[in-house]
Amino acid sequence: MRTGIFLSYAGGFLEAVDEVVECEKLGVDVALVAEAYSYDAVSQLGFLAARTSRIELGTGVVPIYTRTPALMAMTAAGIDYVSDGRFRLGLGTSGPQVVEGFHGVPFDAPLGRTREVVEICRQVWRRERLSYEGKHYQLPLPADRGTGLGKPLKLINHPVREQIPITIAALGPKNVELTAEIAEGWQPVFFYPEKADDVWGDALRAGASRRDPKLGPLDVMVSASLAIGDDVDDRLAWAKPQLALYIGGMGARGKNFYHNLATRYGFGEVADHIQDLYLAGKKAEAVEAVPDELVRQVSLVGPAGFVKERLAAYAEAGVTTMLVHPLATDRRETVKFVEQLQSLV
Repeated sequence: MRTGIFLSYAGGFLEAVDEVVECEKLGVDVALVAEAYSYDAVSQLGFLAARTSRIELGTGVVPIYTRTPALMAMTAAGIDYVSDGRFRLGLGTSGPQVVEGFHGVPFDAPLGRTREVVEICRQVWRRERLSYEGKHYQLPLPADRGTGLGKPLKLINHPVREQIPITIAALGPKNVELTAEIAEGWQPVFFYPEKADDVWGDALRAGASRRDPKLGPLDVMVSASLAIGDDVDDRLAWAKPQLALYIGGMGARGKNFYHNLATRYGFGEVADHIQDLYLAGKKAEAVEAVPDELVRQVSLVGPAGFVKERLAAYAEAGVTTMLVHPLATDRRETVKFVEQLQSLV
């Protein structure tokens, strides 16, 4: 199992870079930078590329709606260049609240657009003249064909690699099936290993049945909060605000992917209660309503022996890359937790 570190989009990036440098020395394999309605991930990854030399870098994730497919491909090729071939492109749909509310872009056809973005990116990286006839993207634009504006172009630069690994963040059955078919990696969130096959197994198998062998095995990249020690139970509470935000506030009723996931895990009544509180503006009470049991199942928080058992459960569920977000008080503790993790995998 590979290990990775997940950087928060909420702040403290410059301090986190120093932590990534230390983690690279410990042998951590990958570092991902998230992008929400925050600083963009791309500029931060360029900074990380300059400060590191070996660790793989990636987006975790960028929404497919906020950049044109060609710009997404150009951006990925650019980061891959400045990092000397160490980049992986993490894509996702995000949700209507971010895509429509923050970017003012319609949140439509997530499955179709994801497939087409991936196909166009790979065409750009192969330096083919960009001619594409999709349902959602047409290049060149039909109105420009036959004019001087309608000539297909290819990327000026020669990318370091013509196939940059693509990871897709997906939760719903159709999205997961598509990911298993077309992507190098899959990034689910709030992964409960003992429930994973019940929730996603059929979709993963269906997608894998159509997978091109040239893509290789699917890299299952799972994120989890991390705190290792005999006295870290208090850190469970540190993970609750994120769970409350996603389950309760990331989408309206009936349109919240994370609420649906918690329900499929068997926490439906709890999820409803968290959502009721969060949407009523009672955010602190929503956080308090997140049960310790749910946090434990989707995190790595506890004594070393317990964490080792959880890592074995993740491996049994097919996880190949463990991405962690240390629940630490400072850089020293972050590095300590990661060093302990490295000794357990």
